[in-house]
Amino acid sequence: MMIEVLKSKLHCVQVTEANLNYIGSITIDEDLMDAANLIAGEKVQVVNNNNGERFDTYIISGERGSGCICLNGAAARKVQVGDTIIIISYALMDFEEAKTFRPIVVFPENNRVVRK
Repeated sequence: MMIEVLKSKLHCVQVTEANLNYIGSITIDEDLMDAANLIAGEKVQVVNNNNGERFDTYIISGERGSGCICLNGAAARKVQVGDTIIIISYALMDFEEAKTFRPIVVFPENNRVVRK
């Protein structure tokens, strides 16, 4: 049996831009993508802590070190610049594998990866 489990999460990043006139997606700083084991084109769920919106989109790589979190296209209507969001990815895996799998959860500060 296959189940869907949390693969990785960027917890509480701030929206830096909302671009309604783009095709769609979320642009994420490549440093944040690397830290959370996310790749361009990957489907993610976005949860807006400010207004309760939850929606799915896909990732576009943003400039490394920029702290960029930009919602594009229709998703831009679901956020305001400065909103705090959580970006979540899931993976399908075998039930037994899922029992021992450990997701990657990143807690950025000011949209930057913090190494401790």
